[in-house]
Amino acid sequence: MTYVIAWFGTALAFLIADAIWLTQVGPKLYRPLLGEILSERLNLPAAAAFYLIYVSGIAYFAVAPALQAGSLPRALINAALLGIVAYATYDLTNQATLKVWDIRVTLADMAWGAFASALAAGAGYWAATRFG
Repeated sequence: MTYVIAWFGTALAFLIADAIWLTQVGPKLYRPLLGEILSERLNLPAAAAFYLIYVSGIAYFAVAPALQAGSLPRALINAALLGIVAYATYDLTNQATLKVWDIRVTLADMAWGAFASALAAGAGYWAATRFG
């Protein structure tokens, strides 16, 4: 049950943080730099699949090992590294293959991936140790 609580804590924190990022920062960052390639509508099935897979990755690769070790810093570090790797994979692939992809988007996304992933892992760790 502890891991289920950890997953839900991670998911809740990541979804809230990413919603804030995408609604507050997104229009100011992505639209001016990538406007011509952005969709007008969100692809809900793809977004749901991403969140399900990515939150599970944070829970598995960062929160679970941290719970086993009893170490919040381990959760934060592992999640930040996962965030950098995951977001760099997406952004650098786009930068390498698309005509329109600004380096500022890549750098902002990588920083965001590290921060949001660590935040979510910290929340998942806290939820599991508090309620698990």
